[in-house]
Amino acid sequence: MGSDFFLVILHHQLSSTDPTITMSQKIKIGIFFGGPSREREISFKGGKTAYENLDKAIFEPILIFVDSFGNFIQVEKELLYEASIRDFFPSRNLNRGYSVYVESLGELNETQLYKLIHKIGKQVKPTELSALIDFAFIIMHGPHAEDGSIQGLLEWYGVPYLGPGVVGSAIGIDKYLQNELLSLANGQQKRTIKINKEIWQNGDKRQIFAETMERIGFPLVIKAPHQGSSIGIAILKEKSVDKFIRAVQQCFFETTILKRDWEKQTDRQKKNIAQKIANLDEGIGFPLLVNNEIIYHPADLVEQLDIILTTEQAVDLSSANGEDYVIFEEFTEGQEFSCGVIQDDNGRAIALPPTEIYSESGTFDFKSKYIANTTRKRIPVDTSFENLEKIHESLLKTFRRLGFNVVTRTDGFLTPDGRVLLHDPNTLPGMSPASLIFKQMGEVGLNITQSINYFIRQSVRERIRSGKNTTKFRNLLSRIDAALITTQTIDKKGVAVMFEEEESQFTAAKAMFNKLAASPKYKPFGVLLKTDGEMVALPVNMMMKDTTDDILALIATEKHPFLAKCITDAANITKRFTGAAFNFEARTWTAADLAANVTYIYDVETDKITEL
Repeated sequence: MGSDFFLVILHHQLSSTDPTITMSQKIKIGIFFGGPSREREISFKGGKTAYENLDKAIFEPILIFVDSFGNFIQVEKELLYEASIRDFFPSRNLNRGYSVYVESLGELNETQLYKLIHKIGKQVKPTELSALIDFAFIIMHGPHAEDGSIQGLLEWYGVPYLGPGVVGSAIGIDKYLQNELLSLANGQQKRTIKINKEIWQNGDKRQIFAETMERIGFPLVIKAPHQGSSIGIAILKEKSVDKFIRAVQQCFFETTILKRDWEKQTDRQKKNIAQKIANLDEGIGFPLLVNNEIIYHPADLVEQLDIILTTEQAVDLSSANGEDYVIFEEFTEGQEFSCGVIQDDNGRAIALPPTEIYSESGTFDFKSKYIANTTRKRIPVDTSFENLEKIHESLLKTFRRLGFNVVTRTDGFLTPDGRVLLHDPNTLPGMSPASLIFKQMGEVGLNITQSINYFIRQSVRERIRSGKNTTKFRNLLSRIDAALITTQTIDKKGVAVMFEEEESQFTAAKAMFNKLAASPKYKPFGVLLKTDGEMVALPVNMMMKDTTDDILALIATEKHPFLAKCITDAANITKRFTGAAFNFEARTWTAADLAANVTYIYDVETDKITEL
């Protein structure tokens, strides 16, 4: 049996009617992705993760792309496999030779927008959501998504949604407010001040620099207050006024183009500069302001700069959606970590194992996290058991006292003197397959599909606590629970996903493992074929590691006692969503073990399927 045939059959079964739960009985999950924020491409990747890993035995996915203007557009799954939002919206024939988002087309009338939307799908009005979906799985970030805006809209129309409620979401978006509330919640102290745009534009930059150094100290962290994914963050490690000015401009999403630099550029180089400005991960984005005039498209920007810089020595560019103020914070020396908190059915907060994050480049910015792949992770943080307990204590206090629920992922530092300083609680954590929240939930026994099941069920449970639509939401919760119990009794066919100690094989094995875990008929087993000939069945947390070296190191060592504690703390959650006691140890398999557990073998190296 060839692998291509197997994958075709598998793909069909992922979307076909299950004999136990019919399509009409399945719970309709609206996967909201995209959105207006600078993090929309991260959201786009998360939408694909949610679609591919949604439990197809229980849920029916309905894809809702949210455009830059906030329109809800029901689309087909093919769009998820484009490289970028800009590859399908707007149409490529409208981009004038650049890669742009729809806002670069300028102010569109209703007819123009209608035509653009209906090229990719069907517009959905907010009033239509409750009839279309049972639950809103929000995978959007930043303003409009993590600030309570969409949560309030969905509550108004009676649609339960992913994550904390309006209050918790509002807290989770404002970094300056977060610092004040974190201090109240757990007693931490961090020197922080903010400066608004008017003072910055009209003030003496050298004096602002000197006063900031005096009040905050050095090195200095500068942040845009409403961004995530390390966008709009600068670390000043040199006492340079010029670098200070550029860093503050970066966080206000401003930049300056000098005549002497512009005149040296070829036409192609000018186009590249304009394109870089349009890229939301590194530029200030469009539309932008030039001499108080709104410029929507990078081609128009090049034309304007050619005109203005014939007479002016410099021109300032400012995002039309820039921040009103920026934050100055003290630089914290220490071990950087990120840690999720979830809840059991009674609302008790449970902290997951904290992940230590370290970078070969010395920084943890957008490129190192999402593009260059230079960051490394280890679970738990390399420190004493006592310090790990301190991290958990601080996180749990914060979670409870700030009104969070369902899930948060909070970043922080463990200082050399043993203090825990938290920052940037994320109420809608990133959801790519490699996201930290999935790695941490893997450590307590949940694969990506089971984690998504948790997010959905617990979110419905928390919406019930709000006192709105309680009968409707209790009925939905009962349907979810009944479906979970039913699917856990299905006799799924085991598939051994076999790979050797080679990174490309491991990458392919993880993708297949996750795909099978979301299917209604198959149960995957990750199986490592070691160079010494040993065959090792891996627990789910090892299938979420970054490299095979990470796996081999874990196989060779005993489980960390703090991980064992986390597993115990989350045992009730793990049992609810896996249906059984979970094996957390790697196990050497014989041929007899293989035959006893699986029906199919998928060999990553040969890309072949064998039926036993």
